[in-house]
Amino acid sequence: MTDSAAATSISFPQDRTCPYHPPEAYEPLREERPLSRVTFFDGRSVWAVTGQRVARELLADPRLSTDRENEAFPAPTERFAQVRNRRVALLGVDDPVHNAQRRMLIPSFSVKRVAALRPRIQEIVDRLLDAMAEQGPPAELVGAFALPMPSMVICALLGVPYEDHDFFEEQSRRLLRGPRADDVQRARDELDAYFDDLIEHKRRTPGDGLLDELVQRQLAAGAVDRGELLSLATLLLVAGHETTANMISLGTFTLLQHPEKLAELRAEQALVPAAVEELLRFLSIAEGMLRVAKEDIDVAGHTIRAHDGVVFSTSLINRDTAAYDTPEELDFRRASRHHLAFGFGVHQCLGQNLARAELEIALRSLFERMPELRLAVPAAEIPFKPGDTIQGMLELPVTW
Repeated sequence: MTDSAAATSISFPQDRTCPYHPPEAYEPLREERPLSRVTFFDGRSVWAVTGQRVARELLADPRLSTDRENEAFPAPTERFAQVRNRRVALLGVDDPVHNAQRRMLIPSFSVKRVAALRPRIQEIVDRLLDAMAEQGPPAELVGAFALPMPSMVICALLGVPYEDHDFFEEQSRRLLRGPRADDVQRARDELDAYFDDLIEHKRRTPGDGLLDELVQRQLAAGAVDRGELLSLATLLLVAGHETTANMISLGTFTLLQHPEKLAELRAEQALVPAAVEELLRFLSIAEGMLRVAKEDIDVAGHTIRAHDGVVFSTSLINRDTAAYDTPEELDFRRASRHHLAFGFGVHQCLGQNLARAELEIALRSLFERMPELRLAVPAAEIPFKPGDTIQGMLELPVTW
C-alpha cells in the first residue's frame, strides 16, 4: 500500500463555474478516482474521496470519525476552523453519543410522520404560491418561495415561532457563509442565546413541537444536557431549512435550463419522485463531508494514516462513471436512488424523508401553478453561492 496519491494536490473547496456542475478545477480528481489528495485553506493536505464504492466503504468504516473535538479533525475553511471545537450534535459526534441522539429524533422524521405532514407542507406551498400569483410577476423566487417554505415547515415541526424567521435565517447565513470568520462565532452565540431563551420558555409553557418534546422528556430526564439540546436545536433548524431552500432554488434553475426535461416532467407527473432523486444526485449541494482517521485504513491501493483528514467530494462521487452511465446528463429515468446526496452509513441525513417530501411538493406545485415560469434575466447574470458553503442560488429572478 502507498500513503500518497499520484495527482498534484489541488485546493479544496473551489467555486463552481456553473451552479449545477462540479468545479472545473476538480477535473484532476475525476481522473484520479477513487482517492487522491487536496489542500485546504491552511495548507493541510487531506484525502479526497471521489469514487462511490470507496465512499460507501469508508463512510461505513468506524475507523473514520466525525468527532470535531479531535485535534486532527480537518477544517476546510477559516470559517469552519473558527467553530471546529464547538459542540455539534449528530454531525460532530461518534457513537455511542451519536446513536443516542439519533434515537431521540428518528420518530419525528420517519416515513409515517412525514406522510402525515404532507397536507401541512402542501398548505404552506399553496399559500406562498397564492401570494406570488397575487403580487404578479416578476418575483425573486428565493425570498418569495424557496426559503420561506422549508423555514415554515421546520418551524412547525420543531415548535419554533416563524415570526422569528428573519433572525434565524440571517444567523444561518452568517454561520454558513460569513463573510468573515468571526461572523460564524457570533452567529453560533446568537443562536445559542435564542434557543436558551426558547428552551426556558418551553420548560415553563410546553407546546406540541419536537423541541417541546425534547425539553419535557429528554432534558427533564437528564438524557441530554442543556448544551447538547442547544446544539441539536441549532442543527435541526439550520439544516432543516437551508438545504431544502437551496435544492428548491437550484433545482428550479436547473429545470429551467433544461426545458426538454421540464417538459418531460410536466407530461408525466408520476416522474416527480424520480426527478427529485436525480436532481439530488445531479446537484449535490452538500459538498465535502469531513472525517478524521482514528487508525490506519488500507483502501483503494493507499493507506489513510491515523490522524489523516478525509473529505468526501459529493459532487464527484455522484457523477462516478463506475456507478452511472452518462452521469453528466440529467436523466429522470435512471436508477439514481443510491446517490450519496444524503451521505451514507450511520450519519446518513436524518431529515431525508422530510426533504424528499418538501421537494416533491414544492417543485410539482410550482410548475403546475405557473406553467409559463421562466428566468426574468439572462442565466449568466444570476448569482449563485460560492464553493465553501451549501450550493444554491443567492437569488432567482423569475417571471411568468
